Amino acid sequence: MYPNVQAYDRGVMFSPDGRLFQVEYAKEAVRKGATSIGITTNDAVVLLAHKPNLDPLALPSTSQKIFRIDSYIGATYSGLVSDGLHVINTMRGKTQSHRMVYDETESVESVAKEISEEMQMATQYGGIRPYAISLLIGGIDSKPRLFEIEPGASYLGYMADAIGSGKKLAGDMLLKGYKESINIDEAINLGVSIIKKVNEAKLTENNIDIATIKKDVGFEAFSPDKILKYL
Repeated sequence: MYPNVQAYDRGVMFSPDGRLFQVEYAKEAVRKGATSIGITTNDAVVLLAHKPNLDPLALPSTSQKIFRIDSYIGATYSGLVSDGLHVINTMRGKTQSHRMVYDETESVESVAKEISEEMQMATQYGGIRPYAISLLIGGIDSKPRLFEIEPGASYLGYMADAIGSGKKLAGDMLLKGYKESINIDEAINLGVSIIKKVNEAKLTENNIDIATIKKDVGFEAFSPDKILKYL
C-alpha cells in the first residue's frame, strides 16, 4: 500500500504501483455503456449497437450509435456519449483531410492509429482526462478490417469483437459462434442474438442500430424497417 491514494486520483499520473486511476475510471464508464459489436465477413464488416434507456418522449431518430466516417469506414462507441460524438467528429475530420490531400480513402488501420494517438494525448497531460469510451472502427481497404480502441488508447485488430456492458459474455458468444466463412446475414443474426442475451431486454427497431460496410456499396446504415426483419 501507499499513503494518500487520492493524490494520484486528481490527475493523470502513475501511482507508485504503476496504475493510472483516471484511465481505470474511464474503462469502468465503458463497462457501463451500451453494448456494441463488430463482425468481419469475407467481403464486409457488420456493426451493431444497442441504444438502451430511451426516454418515452424522445425521438429515436435523434439517438445514433453507428456513424459513417468515410465511404468505406464506419464506427461505433460505448461509454460517455459526449466523448463518443467528439471523437467521431475528429475521426471524420481526419479522413476528409486525408481525402483532400491524397484523393483517396484512408486505410482503416491508419484511421485507428491516428485516433489512438489522439486519445493517448489525454492520458499523459495534467488538466485533462482520458476519453471515457471504447471504439470499434470497421471498414474495407484491401480487405474487411475491424479495430478496437480502448480508453488507455491502445488499438488492436479483430475478426469479431464487442465493447461495452457484457463484453465478456459477448466475447464468449462471438468466440463460439464466429467462423471465417460467416456471411452478412449470419453475422447480423449472431450480433442480434448476442445483444439480446447480454441485455436481457426486448429489442425493437428503435433501440438497436445496424450498419454494414461492403466492397460494392460502402457504408450502409439500416432503416428501422430493415432492422425489424432481423428481430
